[in-house]
Parts: sequence; C-alpha cells; structure tokens
Amino acid sequence: MSSKNKKILTAFEWRVLKATLKIPLGETRSYAWVAKEIGAPKAVRAVGQALHKNPFAPLIPCHRVIKENGVLGGYAGGRKKKEMLLALERGVAEALKKISKKS
Repeated sequence: MSSKNKKILTAFEWRVLKATLKIPLGETRSYAWVAKEIGAPKAVRAVGQALHKNPFAPLIPCHRVIKENGVLGGYAGGRKKKEMLLALERGVAEALKKISKKS
C-alpha cells in the first residue's frame, strides 16, 4: 500500500475498514456492530462517514454494512450496486457451502 493511501484515511477510518474485513462473505453487519467492534459504540454516524470514504471498495467490503433495522443504508456506488454486490456474494457463499458439503 502506498504511503499516499495511508495518509488519506485517519487511524479511526482504518480501524473501521479493518473491522469490515471481519464480516463473512454473503453476510451483513450493522453500523452499530462496526462501532462496537472498534471500541467506539457511540460512533455509529462516524462509522458511516468512514465507510463512505473507503478508497478500496469493494475489496474492503463496506457494502456489507447496513442499518440496525436491516435497511441497506447508503453506498458510495449507489444502492443498486450495494444490492447487487450483496446478492452476488450470497450466491457465492451458498455455492461454496454446497461444494464443501460434497467434499
């Protein structure tokens, strides 16, 4: 990773992005979950802002983060793209489960 990329994100934003890497393929977690995961349970809105700045989407899967009530919430690439990525990942995750059961 270039030093330029390191400077465009704060330490808080890096913690948020690292936490999103823990969300399994095909699954979602809430903004509140990410906030708790990084030890800042009241920083739900700041988590959303950090995810919006993600320069590595979809490699760092900010699209897997949704609102506490199950609503998708925003996505810098647009809500339709977020829906498409989640549907694609769920399909891949399901296929991988079927393959592993056959092994």
